[in-house]
Amino acid sequence: MTSEKFKLARVSGQPVSDEELLADLRRVAEMLGASTVSMPKYRELGKFDDSNLAKRFGTWNSALSKAGLTISNQVNIADDRLFENILTLWQHYGRQPRRSELAQPPSTISQSPYNRRFGSWSAALEAFVEYANDSDEAPPTNLDSPVLRRRTGRDPSLRLRWHVLQRDRFTCCACGASPALISGVELHVDHVVPWSKGGETVFENLQTLCSACNLGKSNVHSG
Repeated sequence: MTSEKFKLARVSGQPVSDEELLADLRRVAEMLGASTVSMPKYRELGKFDDSNLAKRFGTWNSALSKAGLTISNQVNIADDRLFENILTLWQHYGRQPRRSELAQPPSTISQSPYNRRFGSWSAALEAFVEYANDSDEAPPTNLDSPVLRRRTGRDPSLRLRWHVLQRDRFTCCACGASPALISGVELHVDHVVPWSKGGETVFENLQTLCSACNLGKSNVHSG
């Protein structure tokens, strides 16, 4: 003989905490298998009134951000942010990202902003590659530093990371691991001669390493 477990119902008028609201947002996102939730979808699947979430956190997008989800229907996003998100996906998967992958982490931007800006996902990818392949770089930083006298800053630009990852075929230079072949492999662009040892952030002094190889190195070999 089986019996259903009793469940407590929420008492009418009982205050709902911020965390309860955010947890339900995350629950709906998990149900949808997506990194964001639209107000109509939440109205259909959520436990609470969608307008209450918007009021509690200021805006719907603010509620999504607090819940750790991708902001929905962002407008006027700068091209560099759109391109940075594409490179993040390309680096994560070790290959050209697919449109459907915009709806899940590590993407932080949904498909709509790309369609508004470029007309289609294919056009967005073409614009990204054209931008990333441009050889123009920002001027070196820290030139006036009395201590370092660096020609370059520590962090490589989007274009520089792209060129290094492309050269190394999105594969770890130490062990050969690639996210395109092994799920969960995380790639980093790292200094060959460490930054702490005077290594510059230039194409010849950068390499692609997986997180395991990068974190397992000593400072003698890490950037």
